[in-house]
Amino acid sequence: MNTTATTTPSLVSRITRRMDWRSNIIYIAFVLVFILFAVTLGDAGFLSGNNLLNIVRQTATISVMAVAMTFVIANAEIDLSVGSVAGLASVITAIGISSYGLVPGILAGLAAGAVIGAINGALVALLKIPSFLVTLGMLGLAAGLAQWITGSAPQPITDPTYVLVFGGGDFGPVPGLLVWTAAAVAVGWIVMNRTRYGRQVLATGGNPTAAAYTGIRVARIKFTVLLTSGVVAALAGMLYAGRLESGRFQWGQGDELTVIAAVILGGTSLFGGRGAIIGTLFGSLFMGLVNNGLILAGLDVAQQQVVRGGIIIAAVALSRKK
Repeated sequence: MNTTATTTPSLVSRITRRMDWRSNIIYIAFVLVFILFAVTLGDAGFLSGNNLLNIVRQTATISVMAVAMTFVIANAEIDLSVGSVAGLASVITAIGISSYGLVPGILAGLAAGAVIGAINGALVALLKIPSFLVTLGMLGLAAGLAQWITGSAPQPITDPTYVLVFGGGDFGPVPGLLVWTAAAVAVGWIVMNRTRYGRQVLATGGNPTAAAYTGIRVARIKFTVLLTSGVVAALAGMLYAGRLESGRFQWGQGDELTVIAAVILGGTSLFGGRGAIIGTLFGSLFMGLVNNGLILAGLDVAQQQVVRGGIIIAAVALSRKK
C-alpha cells in the first residue's frame, strides 16, 4: 500500500483548510492584477519607473488615512468624514501659512482634524449615536465649511519648506510621500500588533460587553480611534496641499469610500475584532493600481467609477465576522 500517496493529499487538505483565504485575497489579487496590467499595458508605459512611482504618490494620502481607518473599523465603527476633513485641513493650513507663517499653519491644520475627530468621538462614545450617522453628517459639515471659508477659491501655498516636507519634494532619491506612507504603516503596525492599546481596540471591536468586563474603558477607546482618524485625515489633507501646492475644498472628496474599501480588502473585518495594517497598505496600493491601469487602458470616468464601485461591493462581500 502506497502511504505517501494517501498522506500527501491529506497534508495538502489540512494546510488548505487552515489557510484563511479571505484574509490573504488582497495579496493574490494584487499580484494577478499587476501581472495582467504588465502584460496588456506594457507598451503604454505601465512598467516604467515614473508610472510606478506615480501610483505610490497617488495612493499615499489614501494609505495614510487607511491606517487610521483600520483602527476605526477594527473597533466596529466607521468614519465617513475623512475625505471632507482632508479638504478642510488643506485650506485651513494654506490660509494659516499665508496669514501667520509655517508653524501656525501646520498646527491649525492638525487642530482642525483634532476638533472634528473629538466631536465625532464624543458623539459616538458618550451619546451612543451610531458612527455612521455622526460621520455622515460631519462629511457634509466639513465640506461645506471648507467651501464657505474659501469662497470655493483655491488657496495657494508658496512656502518651499512646507512643500518639501509635506509631499511635494523628495528625501534624496526617495519621494517624500513614500516616506510618509512608510512611517504611517510602521507606526500603525506597531501600535496594532505590539501594544496594549492595539489589543484593546480589537477586543472592543470584537465584543464590547466582554471588553468592558475585563476592565477596558470602551468609551475611551471609541473616542480615541475617531479622534486619531480626524487628525490623520487632516495630515492627509496637508499632504494633498503640499504635493499640489494649494489648499482646496475638493481635495479628499470621495476618498472615504476608497479608504474604507482599501481597509476591508486588506483583511480588516467590517464587523470589528480584526485589523490588518499591512493588508490595508496593499489594499490601498491595489486601488491605486486599478485606477492607474484603467486610465492607461483608456476607460472614461464613468467606466472607472463602475469598476471602483464593483470593487467596493466585493470588499464588503468578502468581509465576515471572525
